Amino acid sequence: QVQLVESGGGLVQAGGSLRLSCAASGTIFSFNVMGWYRQAPGKQRELVADITTGGGTNYADSVKGRFGISRDHATNTVYLQMNSLKPDDTAVYYCRLAHRPITRTTMTTVWGQGTQVTVSS
Repeated sequence: QVQLVESGGGLVQAGGSLRLSCAASGTIFSFNVMGWYRQAPGKQRELVADITTGGGTNYADSVKGRFGISRDHATNTVYLQMNSLKPDDTAVYYCRLAHRPITRTTMTTVWGQGTQVTVSS
């Protein structure tokens, strides 16, 4: 069973930076996408950024140029470097892993427990 453990959230002033980490453990299939989502109070969960095993990345328009996603294959860890933070970035940030064996087409999704990021003005 796959588990995701997130760390790095906290309180920061506007314009500051934070780095989130998410370490995956367990049996992880070779084809996978790791990413970060966020959910602010009263809003739907939304994609922030994700990265494939091949290194392809995808970002929400609201974070392009400010956030960077990367991964360490050796440790199955994904990072989210968040710079120039704004109060609108305040949310619970969730790590997500979607993976499948190469012989299948259906992805299995696993979520982390979430970590709070609060940006003060």
